[in-house]
Amino acid sequence: MSYQHPTDEVIKDILRTAKNVAVVGLSPNPDRPSHEVASYLQKQGYRIIPVNPTAPAVLGEKSYASLDEIPADISIHVVDVFRRPEDVLPIAEAAIRRGAKVLWLQEGVVNEQAAEMAARAGLRVVMDRCMLKEHRRLLR
Repeated sequence: MSYQHPTDEVIKDILRTAKNVAVVGLSPNPDRPSHEVASYLQKQGYRIIPVNPTAPAVLGEKSYASLDEIPADISIHVVDVFRRPEDVLPIAEAAIRRGAKVLWLQEGVVNEQAAEMAARAGLRVVMDRCMLKEHRRLLR
């Protein structure tokens, strides 16, 4: 099975139905792309759940060291990944364990093995796309 980008309709559905977005690699530095994207999404009404072991909080939200440390009563709709491609496989495994609905790998983050594993587990997968850019393109 090789990865296929989802259609615009599928991406629109993800963006319209997602409420909670766990951002893995969310930096507290406003100059970093992860911060810009998460800040934009937060302003659009999404709840941002920072995942960064070195920051206690980002964008006014408590940060967690990993997806597994996010309390079970917080549902995760999208896992948005700002990490190197070689770091994605364990993140995909954690997204599956947590029952996430979508694994979203940001621009430049391509890991076919992680994408296929997540898709086999029933997650929708968006790879090498920016959530901010897709939101602006499809919903604004």
